[in-house]
Amino acid sequence: MIDRFLRACGLQDVDRTPVWFMRQAGRYLPEYRQVREGRDVLAMCRSPDLAVELTLQPIRRMPVDAAILFSDIMVPVAEMGSGVRIEPGVGPVVDSPLRSREDISRLRRLEPDSTVPHTLEAIRLLRKELAVPLIGFAGGPFTLASYLVEGGPSRTCERTKALMHSDEEAWADLMETLGSSVLVYLRAQVEAGAQALQVFDSWAGALDPEDYTHFVLPTMREIFGGLIDLGVPTIHFGVGTGELLSLLRDAGPSVVGLDWRVPLHLGWERVGFDVAVQGNLDPAACLAPWEAVEAKALNVLRRAAGRTGHVFNLGHGVLPDTPPDTLARLVDLVHERTQRGPS
Repeated sequence: MIDRFLRACGLQDVDRTPVWFMRQAGRYLPEYRQVREGRDVLAMCRSPDLAVELTLQPIRRMPVDAAILFSDIMVPVAEMGSGVRIEPGVGPVVDSPLRSREDISRLRRLEPDSTVPHTLEAIRLLRKELAVPLIGFAGGPFTLASYLVEGGPSRTCERTKALMHSDEEAWADLMETLGSSVLVYLRAQVEAGAQALQVFDSWAGALDPEDYTHFVLPTMREIFGGLIDLGVPTIHFGVGTGELLSLLRDAGPSVVGLDWRVPLHLGWERVGFDVAVQGNLDPAACLAPWEAVEAKALNVLRRAAGRTGHVFNLGHGVLPDTPPDTLARLVDLVHERTQRGPS
């Protein structure tokens, strides 16, 4: 197995900087769009055979150093009685948003073996196919809560914040239910064969440091603390989290993911050089001519300065209009420019 991704996550020497891309299994690939046509995303996630095929599609195109399971952060939430669906062009939509303690009390705790067996089976099947590590993942409880409370995507999360501040007991109940469910879901993925884990807290950047510390950080510490005994790398990623990076690190992951808004060397200083970092090329740059992509990628590598513990990635997910060949050239560029002696 090519293990440079796992080694970099553990601050070990590598022969070259590892590369993978968030949303590398997805709609920028024509072969994905062909499979996706006429199918519901959650239904695709519930099919082990489809999840395996879609996970493998980018691996066949480019020599990335890790695969990430094709799934969606709403998969476990959909099995908890939330009534969620994913609408094309919109994202997750919840028909009956959680707006009261009574609403929250109806949310069931996740039991992975009985509610998401398809996800676990896909992981088991993928381990037989892959020569690179497999990353499992889950959404962060705050991000999941924002969809459940808002009823859909929201950049401001105003109803979610209103609930946090108006009824702390209800918020604590919601975070406890989601946090414990995320923890058992992630543990089950490792037990099925996942070799690393990422928590996507995509909307955490909507919070200021004080609110994040009070309302979210305790739950994140419980999640990452509850994974330590499994001995796999854990990655904590959020968007717009430049002012929260030290808090993301304090939650206890092995790796902190940096979005594109923070220069990599400054983000690494904020989290500390004793943890690994992942990132952080602007995804939109990949739609530009190759010369621009190359210049931006080399700038990221210069900021990493050859330090042990850098995983090259985008600063968010691959955009739908990204040319697949650009990503393949990007993998080759990073590997060639960072090649060192044998690890």
